[in-house]
Amino acid sequence: MQVELFDDERVDYIVQDQLKIIQSPSVFTFSLDAVLLANFVYVPIQKGKLLDLCTGTGAVPLVLSRRTKGSIIGVEIQEKLVSMAERSVKLNNLEGRIQIEHENILKYEKKSDQGFDVVTCNPPYFDSKNPVDHNENVHVAIARHEIYCSLEDVVRVAAKNLRNGGKAAFVHRPERLMDLLFLMRQYKVEPKRLQFVYPKQGKDANMVLVEGTKGGKPDLKLLPPLTVYNQANEYTEEVRKAYE
Repeated sequence: MQVELFDDERVDYIVQDQLKIIQSPSVFTFSLDAVLLANFVYVPIQKGKLLDLCTGTGAVPLVLSRRTKGSIIGVEIQEKLVSMAERSVKLNNLEGRIQIEHENILKYEKKSDQGFDVVTCNPPYFDSKNPVDHNENVHVAIARHEIYCSLEDVVRVAAKNLRNGGKAAFVHRPERLMDLLFLMRQYKVEPKRLQFVYPKQGKDANMVLVEGTKGGKPDLKLLPPLTVYNQANEYTEEVRKAYE
């Protein structure tokens, strides 16, 4: 299907030559963390309801659509990114399975009776205590900094939209891990699986993936570390599989 592109938008591939996404370098581009999150989280294969908070240009819902036949909703506050995500959905003929909603997740909290099976979020990484560079692109600033929602907002909204026994998965920076785990327990989403992501062997972790179960019992499993690049500066086999 053909869709209209605006300004400096381009069409890229997420999953080899099978999954297309509209991107703009002056607005927002998806990154590896979104792909890893979408491949990390448990998903029901044949059916189910999935929700992606802070969906950006829709990278997580698009990748999830390759793993599940369930219905997926992506929620994003920025109108420009919503437009790009909606057109990416059409570009991949996924209108019947992915819905993009232009909404602040704080307002979406009121829709907490929906009982989702899975909630994912690649949230803003920098907390409100860190100064925002006002010269930064506004779209990037909103995506990177907790301007419209905090980490606590993200976890609380995820928990309220989950059915009991449902899964919530987040990707974040290791320095915020203790905040994330504390908040998950506070809102009754028990951390169950945790995986550190390393840019290269011998380097410090720069990402962490965490999945929890609403109403679950304590039983945290630390998964083997994931390394992004090998010594030849190429993607490792595990990361290549994420893109396949």
